[in-house]
Amino acid sequence: MTASIVGWAHTPFGKFDTETVESLVVRVANEAMADAGISASDVDEIVLGHFNAGFSAQDFTASLVLQADPKLRFKPATRVENACATGSAAVHQGLRAIAAGAAKIVLVVGVEQMTRTPGPEIGKNLLKASYLPEDGETVGGFAGVFGKIASSYFQKYGDQSDALALIAAKNHKNGVANPFAQMRKDFGFDFCRAESEKNPYVAGPLKRTDCSLVSDGAAALVLADAETAKTMGKSIGFRATAHAQDFLPMSKRDILQFEGCTVAWQRALEQAGVTLSDLSFVETHDCFTVAELIEYEAMGLTPKGQGARAIKEGWTLKDGKLPVNPSGGLKAKGHPIGATGVSMHVMTAMQLAGQAPEGMQLKNAKLGGIFNMGGAAVANYVSVLEPLK
Repeated sequence: MTASIVGWAHTPFGKFDTETVESLVVRVANEAMADAGISASDVDEIVLGHFNAGFSAQDFTASLVLQADPKLRFKPATRVENACATGSAAVHQGLRAIAAGAAKIVLVVGVEQMTRTPGPEIGKNLLKASYLPEDGETVGGFAGVFGKIASSYFQKYGDQSDALALIAAKNHKNGVANPFAQMRKDFGFDFCRAESEKNPYVAGPLKRTDCSLVSDGAAALVLADAETAKTMGKSIGFRATAHAQDFLPMSKRDILQFEGCTVAWQRALEQAGVTLSDLSFVETHDCFTVAELIEYEAMGLTPKGQGARAIKEGWTLKDGKLPVNPSGGLKAKGHPIGATGVSMHVMTAMQLAGQAPEGMQLKNAKLGGIFNMGGAAVANYVSVLEPLK
């Protein structure tokens, strides 16, 4: 690939009453440029990932990035959206600008502010990431969509409640060591497994601990072409990227297969010239625990219907053969929609630079995989990253 990540920034994720979309964007844009050691005048292009869909009254947010520094005025700036994969869509758009020779340095920002929206509206906004003619009346909103997926999976392959609770417990435990995470509490398997007043059923077999959090937050990256990256203090290179977009209606595909996820992983691994077992770790899109379970199968870690093995046999734990979500994932870190994909790239870059927070840093991380998903396996993005310096 022709581009590298040369700087990054990340707010903590959580509920921030004093922040706005604008303040979050400005903060990470300035911090990422400072981290890369560049001036705003060095930036050739800006890409903002912001899902919105009703969370913020201010739409048309690309120019909010210009609020970070007057020197960004008149730079090309575009907002992109691809549901919950909006962040990776922004990253890939930035890479394209560099590959086309249109830019040497691209500032990529991802943001979402969700917590000011009342509960019922949150579900309605998120449901816009599904096919409304079929799923528009789903009880429980977007969680209801994944509740149906979990129910179908259980019907076909048996009750996987133990595996889902193990995934939740793993990600919550990992999140404790991540200072950017919204939920830094090790709940343990028993709490995640049992229905209780604090952990009620939300949709189908999914309990509260099976669902990612409603979050505010932002993350940013500075991308540079290969020549420019050589002059920078750090350089995390893109070994491969892939994007596979699937049909929006679930009725047109076998939703338990996550076929777009499989295609994106196969393309990226082939392009990178590696196999899944060559990866040091993966940050994957666990919007719900059942999504991580199916993603184990879709990425090729286990055969279909056997995803539970990966967690029950400890493969995906921090000290397993393929650690998955050492950051705590969306489950513990939070899921501010437009920021998530950018955040995954920041977390992966930190690991590969040896700059992840203490307790979160993996030993000898050489190759990191990212899978970011929009909708119910509709927008599927994979990146494979490696440290170049």
